[in-house]
Amino acid sequence: MMRSTLKKKIIEVCNNKIEQKGSNVGLSFYAFFANKNDDPQLLMEAATWWIMENKFDHFEKAVKIKTIVEALEAS
Repeated sequence: MMRSTLKKKIIEVCNNKIEQKGSNVGLSFYAFFANKNDDPQLLMEAATWWIMENKFDHFEKAVKIKTIVEALEAS
C-alpha cells in the first residue's frame, strides 16, 4: 500500500518530466526524492513498490508510471 502523499508526488514529478522532456522520458524512483535521504521510510516505500511489487527496470517511462499511480489513486 502506498500512502497518498507519495502517489501525489509521483504524479506531479511525472507530469513535470513529461512536460519538460516529452512523453518518451524515463525516470527511476529516485526522481521522487531530493538528493539527501531525509525520509528513509518513504524512500523504502517507493523502492519496495517499484522493485518488489512491480519489478520495474531501473528506468521506466514516466507516462507508464503516471498511469499506474493514477489508477491506484482512483481505487
